[in-house]
Order: sequence, then C-alpha cells, then structure tokens
Amino acid sequence: MLRPERMSKVSVTGAKAYLDPVIETVHGMNLLHVTDYAGGWDGFVQGDPRAGAEGAAEKLVTVRSLQSILGVEDEDAGPTRVLDDEELAAELAALREEVNALDDRRDELRSELRSVEERIEAAEPFAELGIDLDLLQGYDAVQVAVGEGDRDAVERALVDAPEITEYELFGDNVIAVFARPDHADEDDALVDALVSAEFAQFEVPEVEGENVSPEGYVRELEGERESIRSDLDGVEAELASVREDAAGFLLAAEETLAIRVRKAEAPLSFATTHNAFVAEGWIPTDRYAEFASAVQEAVGSHVEVEELERAAFGSDGEVQVREDVPPAVEESGPDEDVETEADGESEPRRAVADGSGGSVVMRDDDLLTFPAFFGFMIGDLGYGILYAAIGYFLYSNYDSAAFKSMGGVTIAAGIFTALFGVLYGELFGLHVISTYFWEGVVGLHSAPIHKGLQPADIYWAQAWLVVSAIVALIHLNIGYVFGFAEELEFHGAKAALTEKGSWLLGMNGLWLFVFSRLYAGKKPAFIFTVFDGSGAAPEAAGEFASTAFALGFNGFPSVLGYVGLGMFLLGAALLAAGAPAEILEIFDVLVNVLSYTRIAAVLLAKAGMAFVVNLLFFGAYRHDGEFHFMLDHGPEYYAAEYGREAVMFGGLVHGGAAALVGGLIVLVLGHLLVLALGVTSAGLQAVRLEYYEFFSKFFEGGGTEYEPFGRERTYTAEE
Repeated sequence: MLRPERMSKVSVTGAKAYLDPVIETVHGMNLLHVTDYAGGWDGFVQGDPRAGAEGAAEKLVTVRSLQSILGVEDEDAGPTRVLDDEELAAELAALREEVNALDDRRDELRSELRSVEERIEAAEPFAELGIDLDLLQGYDAVQVAVGEGDRDAVERALVDAPEITEYELFGDNVIAVFARPDHADEDDALVDALVSAEFAQFEVPEVEGENVSPEGYVRELEGERESIRSDLDGVEAELASVREDAAGFLLAAEETLAIRVRKAEAPLSFATTHNAFVAEGWIPTDRYAEFASAVQEAVGSHVEVEELERAAFGSDGEVQVREDVPPAVEESGPDEDVETEADGESEPRRAVADGSGGSVVMRDDDLLTFPAFFGFMIGDLGYGILYAAIGYFLYSNYDSAAFKSMGGVTIAAGIFTALFGVLYGELFGLHVISTYFWEGVVGLHSAPIHKGLQPADIYWAQAWLVVSAIVALIHLNIGYVFGFAEELEFHGAKAALTEKGSWLLGMNGLWLFVFSRLYAGKKPAFIFTVFDGSGAAPEAAGEFASTAFALGFNGFPSVLGYVGLGMFLLGAALLAAGAPAEILEIFDVLVNVLSYTRIAAVLLAKAGMAFVVNLLFFGAYRHDGEFHFMLDHGPEYYAAEYGREAVMFGGLVHGGAAALVGGLIVLVLGHLLVLALGVTSAGLQAVRLEYYEFFSKFFEGGGTEYEPFGRERTYTAEE
C-alpha cells in the first residue's frame, strides 16, 4: 500500500562543546529529518549559526549567480574533486571578475543591438516615402510632419486649419506634410492642425554626412547591427569557453558551500542554553540503532540520543498510532528535571521541541495500472511506437524529475498500446497485422481480439463493457482491501468493518446479484452471452449466441443472486452503523463500477476516429458485415465485385493528383489528431480511474515530505 514508513522521533542532547562533531556525524548519515525548535522552554533559546556561516552563504550566492550566467548544467560536471578554502576563494574571485566583465559587456551589446533595431524599424517607413532625410528637417519657416494616416483626412484638416497658410503633401500610406504657418513663432501649428486627422506621426531620424537617403541610412544601421552581433557572438563564445573550463569547479563549489552552509545553519533549528543543546527530529524506526551508535561513536557519552516515540502513519500522511518510548530514570540526560508528584514519587520529565513533530511521509506515486488501461483503450501498434518514442525523448532529453517521470510513464503506456495493438491486429487503424501476421503467419481466422467497431463484431463491444465492469471489481476490491487492512491495523475490527468492510460487502453483493440469473429477463442480455458459447444463456433463446470468450459461463445461479442481495443489505447496514449519513451513498458501489465502462467507450471512440481518417484517405466498402479499406484496388473494382451500394466512400487516394495531396494532409493530420486526443481522452480517463476511483478507496495523501539533514556528494569527495 502507499503508506509512509514507520518513523521514530528522537532527541540528541549534549554539551555545546560537542555540537560540531554531532552536526558532522548527523549530516554524514543523511538520516535525521530535523524539526525546528518552536520555543517555550524555560532557559532555552534558538541556536546561533556556526562561525563562517555568513561568508559561506555569500560565496554560495556568488557561485549560483555564476552558474546562472554561464548556464551550467549537471551534465557539465568533471571528475570529483576536493576544494580547500584557499583554492575555492582564489578561483571564485578570479572567475567572478572575468564572468562579470563578460556579462556586463554582453548586456551592453544587447542594449546597443536593441537600440539599433529600434532605429531600423523607425527608419523603414521613410524608405517607403522615398524622400531624403535631410529634406525632412532643419527648416525655419516651414514645419514638417511625417506619419501614417488617411491622405484625404489630412488634407481636410490642413484646409480647415486657419493658422496654416500653405502646405504640400507627399506619399500615400506614409505621408510627408510640409506646411507654412501664418506666424513663424507658432511652433506647434502643424501638429495642432493634424490632431483631428488621427495622424500617427513618426520622429525623423537625425543624419550626418552624405548618406542622407532613407535606404542608405537603413543600410548603415544594418551594417552597425551586424557588427554588434559579431561582437556579441564573440562575447558569447568567450563565455562558452569560460563555462567549459569552469563548470566542474562551479558544481563542486556549489556542493561544497551548500553543505557547509547547511551545517553552519543547523543550530538555528536547535534549542540551546549557554552550555547545552537539544536537537529533535524523525528517522525511520528500523535505523534508530544505527543512528544512535554512530553518534555515540563520534562523541562518546558526552551526548545522549533518545528515542522519544514511534509513529505509524496512515495513507493520509497523518500519525495514526503513537507509541511512547519513555527513558528509565537512570538514563535521564543531564538537562532533564525531576518532577515530584503529590504522592512523593518522582517521574522523569523529557524536553520535547513541539507537541507533534509533524508527519513525515515517504510516498510511492507509481501509476500502477494506468499504462495498461491507456494501452487497452488506444490499442494500436503504430500509435504505441510513437508514444514510446515520445516518452523516450522526454526521459532522455530533460533533467527535470517531472519530465523523466512523465517520460517513463509514456514509455510504459506506449509499450502497452503496441502490445494491445498487435493483439487487435491494427497498425494506425489498418488491419494489416491481422492480415499478414495472425492470418498469414499464425494461421488464425483473424486477430485474437477485436475492438467491436465492425457490425459483425458488435458482440466484442458488448464484451468489453462487461470486461470493464469485471476489471473495475478487481481494481476496486484491491483498493478496499488496502483500506480495510489500514483501518484494521490502526482502529480495530469494528472500524474496519464499518468503514471499508461495508463497501466490500455492498459492492460484491450487488454485482453478484447483477451477474446471477435471478430476474435475468430484466437485465441486459449480453451480460450472460459474453462468456457463454454454449447457447445456454437465459437470453440466448436456445440459439448459439455470438460470444467473445467461450468459457461456458452464462450467469450465477439464482440462489447466489439472493446471497448477493443479502450481502448488499448487510453492507448497507454496516455503513449505517458506522456513519449513518453515508447510507445515501451506498449505491456508489454501482456507479463506481459502471464508471469503468468508459474504458470500452473510449476504445470504440478512438477506433472510430482512426477509421474515419483511413476511410477518407483509402476509401472503404462493406462486405459480409465488415468494413474493408481499399488498399489494393479503386472503388470501381469493388463496385463491380459487390455492387455500388457496398462502396462507403471512394477515398481521396483514388481521386486524382489534387485529391491525393489533400488526402495525404488529411491522413497525416488526422492521425496526429488521434494521437493527441489519445492523451486528452484515454490518458485523462485512465488517470481518473487510477486516482479517483481506485486511490480514493484507501489513499488520501498529505503529510510532510521526509527531508533528512544531509546531502549525497556528487561533484566532490570528502576531504
């Protein structure tokens, strides 16, 4: 079950003189999940960082900044190394100076490049206008405006402006307006006149020298842009060279400093006095002896390690059972007080940092049956290979744990999709595997299983509805059993029976009744014929009904139907006894199982979509209750063989060159759409069944992730 590991809360108490070796030992074990001291003890305060914490933290910030600037990744690491303080400080200072200088130069060049590109963009309308830039500026009595607007509206605005004496317009989309106002001191006369014309004015670039044409000005800027780009490429190359040389050092320095900072700041989580310290946290119970022995070996009797309590966690991440592990009086630590009770007896009193210590959860989030559900619903060798390839790409090209996990799940889903595709005999919706392998090589009449899309195979679609319900019963029973075991362990038999046993009895009883011959005439006929094959099913009317799985099963006897009804009623009674308000939900045992029939529904939907795509491209005809794609001949051939009414669609591939091109687009895009919708339909439905229907029967989630104090070294070695 998805249950956290049994944990023990421990305290480490000792003299401050031995704090450093304790921290080194505990960090090296990477085992103790430290809980912070929350205050409240007389005489105790939060501890202070060890010497050098601030300096190490500053260096760590510098290292991580350099890693970000250079884009250093984990795969850039070199061989493991040991960094002493002098080497680290000297190399870091030199590297920081070099990288910061290059980074500043890169920022400067990027700023210059943006400025030039903005100037090029601003100058392009003037090239369309075709007037030299020096002619658009520098006048005393004439005002000039260049911009975009409606030429007629601009001209009307100028005519209506009383302060404008003369004007001239040039251009169509980009317009240059030359105007002379009545008075030379009216500097804004032209601008004011153009307000009503919705004229978007451009700023005229200032030019010097002989290159005054807009085209020449743009060419000059483009040359400047290329020069800046060249300089920028040079800086990027220098940074890449520095990155190659310094990546190993930076990764090692980051690891060294991160470990150093965490060790130095560890006392911030401890309770301390002038002479003593107390640290508390959680470790897996089965490693307590190892932990205590390691600390004792490091500092001897100067520090005491005590197991305060043991906790078993439920699937919701919360403590379900606590077991106190009280120390004997003679084992009391140096900071324990002895409290005298009214009856004269003494009792040891332990210092504990908080009341609960938190819930430490180590979870396993495997998707269990998700890939099988997904693969069954898609069931195609071609799609399966593509899904597996996509999964491999995600897994191998990304370092993120989330992407790697997604890639692994997608690979598994692709493998199951391909496996079921072989069993269905399908490759991108075409039954070529059935034709050439199952019929041609193995010698079967057809593929072992069918999706039920063909009229002649409709009984397979009905079979998958029944199979989906049976899968649901198996899946949900496992979930309820997990939940029953947890309730039994933590809360006893009564809670297990009322909380989970009620649902087990109710669900299995109801479906035992459904699959029994009791009131068979009121039930769907196909639930009795799917596994029959003998013609004895109550709804077969004495005839040999088509069956997907000829197992001779045609329903449980009627007496078992009554037993099932009794189990259902008993389950309802137990549920009412434990939680009366939940009795209204007892019929969820029907709904939850029927929810799994979405497996069969999506199976048919995806098969239908792939069929339509292939129908449009290849064309298809009907014969003996089956659809066949026109892979070998055109529609005229099959019309002559089976009649024109047998041809469902002629197929774009048989309609000429233009139709073939269009058909290829439909074929590729159509199958890509089916591939994508497989994720959004089959994927989401499988996740829903996994996490909502199944997990909710025994798993809630929550708690606090187990994060032990320590770090596994990857880029450095112990000094």
